[in-house]
Amino acid sequence: MEYLDVKVLDEEGEERTLRELVLGKWTILYFYPKDNTPGCTTEAKEFSGLSDEFKELGVQVIGVSRDSPRSHRRFKERHALEVQLLSDPDGRLHKVFGAWGKKKSYGREYEGVIRSTFVLNPEGEIVWKKINVRAKGHAAKVLEEVKKLINREEYS
Repeated sequence: MEYLDVKVLDEEGEERTLRELVLGKWTILYFYPKDNTPGCTTEAKEFSGLSDEFKELGVQVIGVSRDSPRSHRRFKERHALEVQLLSDPDGRLHKVFGAWGKKKSYGREYEGVIRSTFVLNPEGEIVWKKINVRAKGHAAKVLEEVKKLINREEYS
């Protein structure tokens, strides 16, 4: 699980490994293109709106983009977001998770962020993933999947 040793920046600009942030906790890790854009704001607000339900399940929600820690702080303040945001300026974490790659828009091909979500169990293993998601309504779908995963773990 090499992805656990990838270094990112937290909202204060402190370098952290994913290992430090996720081990011992159920974690939703979602990758999004850019702070303060319509789809990304919708997604972050929906995850924030469900934060009490996620917390009740013992699940932390972490958004990741290539934006700076400063941009993340402003994004959180502006929209009263309750999710943790990580900065991956060089895109290493994006690439390891497959959330960076070829995209097409209006017939033009380019490299960019592929909006993706991963659920990690407390051991840091990826137990669910969804690649190329639509922002609107996605957080509620992830909540339902997490409930199933946690229930499955409790009864195994």
